[in-house]
Amino acid sequence: MKDSFLNKFSLKDKVIVITGGTGILGKSFVNAVADAGANVVIIGRNEEKGNESVNEIIAKSGKAFFVKADVLKEESVKAASRAIIEKYGKIDGLVNGAGGNVPASVIQPTSDVFSFSVEGMMEAMELNLWGTLIPTQIFGAEIAKLGKGSIVNISSVSSKRALSRVLGYSMGKSAIDCFTKWFAVEVANRFGDKIRINSITPGFFLTEQNRTLLTNSDGTLTSRGDKIITQTPFSRFGQADELGCALIWLLSDASSFVTGSDIVIDGGYTSFSGV
Repeated sequence: MKDSFLNKFSLKDKVIVITGGTGILGKSFVNAVADAGANVVIIGRNEEKGNESVNEIIAKSGKAFFVKADVLKEESVKAASRAIIEKYGKIDGLVNGAGGNVPASVIQPTSDVFSFSVEGMMEAMELNLWGTLIPTQIFGAEIAKLGKGSIVNISSVSSKRALSRVLGYSMGKSAIDCFTKWFAVEVANRFGDKIRINSITPGFFLTEQNRTLLTNSDGTLTSRGDKIITQTPFSRFGQADELGCALIWLLSDASSFVTGSDIVIDGGYTSFSGV
């Protein structure tokens, strides 16, 4: 009974594609999926970092493959899909980890709120929404051919609570929330319970993109970082590997009756009223 239960969480021999797999959070997703027994396919633009992760996983007796691709370019993603199918013959799951903030979409406290960069907002929306939608269309089509699989999108607490400065990023992640629920219903109408799509909402984790915004060079908190910790009941930032268990659950058969859901991993940030 125990082994049967634990087997539901296994990703053994499944082919899981992870976009944005060369970033800090992306690498944690890659390691978690590899540790669960999957053939992990890392999609990213940084070939050096991608191959470095592949070598690390293989050194631990895991299975990994890197494909260089730009998630905003359909032909690039299609070429990646062909390479994956040529190597493995199938795709069982997709993690849409690509995304992030765009400097031109950030509104500073002293900026004129009526004259922000529309182009910057569009760039942030494109990166986060289209960087999720395009891979879902292309890799998801291969999951559909297989007839069974799971897709996991990455949302953000900035789509649940209004955060100053990061308007473009917040709008992009809010659009992903909408897309996740809409697409979950549509694939259920066509494939029943065989194909699922859910999302994970990380709280505040230190990444290459936000480290200087949240911490000083000596490791102390900036004013913004301090406000975030004050609003987080656990009184700390998240550790990248704390996202892994939820990701494995959503990709595995253990979550077979879960679709259109958003799993929040934020140390209580979105639950706290501030009082």
